[in-house]
Amino acid sequence: MTILNLPKTYLQGGYFLRYQFISKLLFLALLPITTQALELSWVGCGITRNAFMADLAAAYKEKSGVDIMIAGGGATKGIRKITSKQADIGGACRFRLDSTREEAGANMIPVAWDALVVVVHKSNPIDSISLVQLRNLYQGKITNWSQLGGKNQPVELLIREGKISGVGYTLRQHLFEDPDADFKSKHVFPSSGPLEKDVEKNPNAIAVTGIASAHKRDFKILKLEGMDPNFENIRTGNYLLYRPLYLVHNKSSPNSQESERFIQFALGPKGREVIRKNQVVPYFDGMLLMQKRMDHWQRFIREALAQQ
Repeated sequence: MTILNLPKTYLQGGYFLRYQFISKLLFLALLPITTQALELSWVGCGITRNAFMADLAAAYKEKSGVDIMIAGGGATKGIRKITSKQADIGGACRFRLDSTREEAGANMIPVAWDALVVVVHKSNPIDSISLVQLRNLYQGKITNWSQLGGKNQPVELLIREGKISGVGYTLRQHLFEDPDADFKSKHVFPSSGPLEKDVEKNPNAIAVTGIASAHKRDFKILKLEGMDPNFENIRTGNYLLYRPLYLVHNKSSPNSQESERFIQFALGPKGREVIRKNQVVPYFDGMLLMQKRMDHWQRFIREALAQQ
């Protein structure tokens, strides 16, 4: 078994790791970087791409001379293009679906923590939203901004198409504990990029996206339960909606060895520095999030939602 031929050690949702798996990740991060002249391809979720992948690829090229060509397409493509050997490295903001044949064999390597944030047009007077309000919004129970303390204007909830996009799948798990939950909206987008751009120009829009990508946009990021999704609040778990961001690897791909070297770099000191500079929490910086999530997060969510 190679370092990246990881055992299945996740609990439901892929968030919690056994000590043995964490040790392997640490070992991987400390391996020496070797080089060879070739070009790698990366494909995956737009949130990861917009957050830190460009800077990470540039830093790796400076160190190794290896180019990484970056393309978006979403978390599902970031997993399935790797298992089918159509790309060298994938990016995903959700864990693989083991029940789906196209994803079952993907090696998912967590490299960062991302917060799911509620975003609105920068002219919107709303500054904060609660978990109950967020759930009611997706259930179609909130349709006017006056219900959230805003103006008497219709709310336009923007969502991703399908139910297995990174943001959509995670929200369904977090808010409803049901990956098949229906979102009530007619404003459907094929990817996070167009959705975020619409929020920038639409005064009535509201959406959820990743903080890693949201920092690059010109809109307002709302507090959740009065908590700001800043670096420290995400790192400590005080901000409640968070998830890992993964690099995806296939050990049988032609460029497998160089892909492993890039993942070593992303997990290592320089890679973590690049991720932090993009206001994203490196995975090893937030190790306590796993235990905190298990001990506190689900209980808090269920208690808050039970108040409806």
